[in-house]
Amino acid sequence: MGAALVFPALGSSAIAKPSAPAQVPAPKRMNVLFIIADDLRVGSAFGTNEVRMPNVDALAAKGVRFTQAQTQFPLCGPSRASFLSGLRPNSVKVYDLDTSIRGNKPDLVTMPQYFRQNGYFTAAVGKLHHQGVPGTIGLPPEKDPHHDPLSWDVAYKPIGVDKEIEWDDKLINPSHFHPGIAMAWYADPSGKPHTDDLVADKTIELIQQNKDHPFFIAAGFYRPHVPEIAPKAYFDQYAKIQWQPESRPDTSGIKRKEMDQGLSVDQEREFVRGYYASMSFMDAQVGRILAGLEKSGVADRTIVVFTSDHGFNLGEHGHWEKTVLWRQSTEVPLVIYAPKARGNGKTAAQPVELVDLYQTLADMAGLPAPVGPEGHSLRPLLENPKSKAWNYPAQSQVVNGRSVRYKQWRYSEWGVNGSDGAELYDLSKDPGEYHNLARLQRYAATVARLKPMLPPPPPPSTAAKVSNEGQLYQFVPGGRQKMPASWPPVR
Repeated sequence: MGAALVFPALGSSAIAKPSAPAQVPAPKRMNVLFIIADDLRVGSAFGTNEVRMPNVDALAAKGVRFTQAQTQFPLCGPSRASFLSGLRPNSVKVYDLDTSIRGNKPDLVTMPQYFRQNGYFTAAVGKLHHQGVPGTIGLPPEKDPHHDPLSWDVAYKPIGVDKEIEWDDKLINPSHFHPGIAMAWYADPSGKPHTDDLVADKTIELIQQNKDHPFFIAAGFYRPHVPEIAPKAYFDQYAKIQWQPESRPDTSGIKRKEMDQGLSVDQEREFVRGYYASMSFMDAQVGRILAGLEKSGVADRTIVVFTSDHGFNLGEHGHWEKTVLWRQSTEVPLVIYAPKARGNGKTAAQPVELVDLYQTLADMAGLPAPVGPEGHSLRPLLENPKSKAWNYPAQSQVVNGRSVRYKQWRYSEWGVNGSDGAELYDLSKDPGEYHNLARLQRYAATVARLKPMLPPPPPPSTAAKVSNEGQLYQFVPGGRQKMPASWPPVR
C-alpha cells in the first residue's frame, strides 16, 4: 500500500498552512520458512540423478545451492542441537540422543527463540529438535523432553498411517531390528495420510494464518529416516534402480564397528528403493508447502531454507546409515532462497556448515547480529557464490572421531590425537574417499596444516539425561506403541 495522502486543513484564510510530511510505512520484515528433512543424503540436484526430487530441484534452481554443506555431527540429536543453538557440538555439549539442547546451556538463545524475541511468530511442525523416529512420532510436545517451549509459540507433532503400518507389523524388516535403525520398508497402498502429509498440511495452514505479521515457521519432515514407508505410487517410480553394492573394500586402515543387518543384496536393493521412494514422497510435500507459500501472497518477502540434519550411507565403504565421517554421512543438501539476493540461481561450491544458519538467517532478515552463535553469515555467498573471501574450514565430529573439510581436502583423526588412525583424502581427485593419503610422507605438510583445523577434543557433558525413548511410548497416541522384541541401541 502506498503512503497516505495528507491534505492541508482549509480555514478562513486563502493560504493553507504547510502540510505535514507524508507518513511512509516501515518496510515489512522478511519471514523465514525453514524446511528440514530427516537423514536425507545429497541427491537429485545435488548429484544423484536417479532420484526424482523435482520440487527441491526447482528451489535449488531458484536460490543458492550449496554443494559442500557439512553437518557438525552426523547424528540427529547432536546435529539439531548444534544448528538450532548456533553452537558447535563441543560448546552445546550434546553428543547423544539423551541430552536436551539446554542440558548444559540452560540460558542459551536458540535460533527460533531469537526471532521470537524480535517479534516473530514461531512454529515448529514435525521434527525440529531430536525425536525418536518412528517410536515417538505423534508424541505430544508437552510430553517430549526435547521440546523447547522457549523457542516456539506453537509446536505440532502429527501422527499418520505410517504408525498404523508399524503397529500392524506390515513392515518388511528382514533384520528384525528396532524400526528406528532397521533397513525396513513398506509400499503403502492405503491412500491414507502419512505423517509427512500432515506436516505439510499444518505448515500451509500456519503460513496462511500468520501471513500478515513476520513469522519463522519450521517444517520438520520424518522421511527419509528409516523405516522407509511411503505411498506405493512412489515405490512404483523406482521399479528398477541402478544401485549396486559396494565393490571396493575399505583400505583406510581405520577399525570401524559396523552393524551388520544380514540382508542379502536383493534385500539391500529393495531397501534402497524404499529410501528413494521416501525421498520423492518427502519432496512432494516440500512442493505442497512452497505452493502454499506462493498462494499466501508473502513469498516475495520470505526466506526459504531447505536442508537435512545429516547425510546417509547406502552401502558405500560397506557402511549403512550414518555416524561416520565419510562425505555421504557428513554432507547435507542445502538451498537458501532469499528474495533479491544477487546469487540466486547459482551454485556455491565452498565448504559451509549448518552452524552457519543462525547467523545467516538473522542477517538476511535484518535483525541485529546475535551474540553467541559460532557460525558465520552466508550472506557473502548468497550475494556472490564464487566469492574468494569465504575461506573457512567446515568441521564434523562423532564419538571418537573428528574431521575437517577445507578446500579440496578432508582430514580426520580417530582416538586421542589420532591414536586410532588418521585419514586424508583429496576430493578433487578422489571424491569417493577411497585413497587414504595420511600415511604418505609427501602429504605431511598438508596434514600439519589441516590438523589445527580439527574440532578440539570434546569436553564432557555434565547434563542429566532425559527420559529415553522407551519411557515415552506410553504417551504416544493410540496406546499401541511398545518396545520391539529386538532392541539394539537406536541411533
